[in-house]
Parts: sequence; structure tokens; C-alpha cells
Amino acid sequence: MPKLTVEGVGTFEVPLGKRLVLALIDEAKIDQMHACGGNSRCTTWGVKFISGEPTKVTQAERTVLSARGLGAEAGLRLSCQMTCDQDMRLIAGSRLSTSGKSDPGKRPADQIEPPPVWT
Repeated sequence: MPKLTVEGVGTFEVPLGKRLVLALIDEAKIDQMHACGGNSRCTTWGVKFISGEPTKVTQAERTVLSARGLGAEAGLRLSCQMTCDQDMRLIAGSRLSTSGKSDPGKRPADQIEPPPVWT
């Protein structure tokens, strides 16, 4: 099982292939925002990788980040658009506790949405 290390939170074993946003919620118990329900229409899932960043990127993630002027050089990735297939170390952003919102959004589906087209 891959290990997910979240800075300032801890290290957690995650089921292989689990969606990263769900691992942050379920295993790390982080109040991660997911305003669009995991459909790659917002950037509230934003994470910054320290190590173990996946090399695959979905077209949906690339489109959302590009539209917001956030390329790979910004270091931001969308946790809704990747799975835990290796050990990862990251900084989780966009937390409910600091957002001023009343809820984080609808729980994301178990699989990546929209269906991934890898680039």
C-alpha cells in the first residue's frame, strides 16, 4: 500500500489506486475542500507535491489549471484528478476550516471524473 505523507498532519497507508482527494479525506482525516464534487471544475482540491508527484496528468486537470493561469511551474495539482499509485509527500491546501464555507462540497465519486484522458 502506498504511503501518503501530508506535511503537518502525518503519514498514512492508502489503498492502491484510491483517488487522492478521498485519501486526504478518509485516511488523513483532512477537511479538504471539494467544491465541485470532484469533477475538475474548480481548484479547491489543490495540493503541492514535495515528492512522489504523479507524472500522468488528465486533460481535465490540464484544462482547469491552464484556464486559471496555473501551469506545472506553479506546483499546484488537483487531488481529484489522480490516484495513489506510489508514495507521495505533499502539502494540502484549501481546507474547510480556513475557507469560511459551511461545508466542503459533495463527496467525490470513487473514480476520477470526468473519465480520465491522460496526457
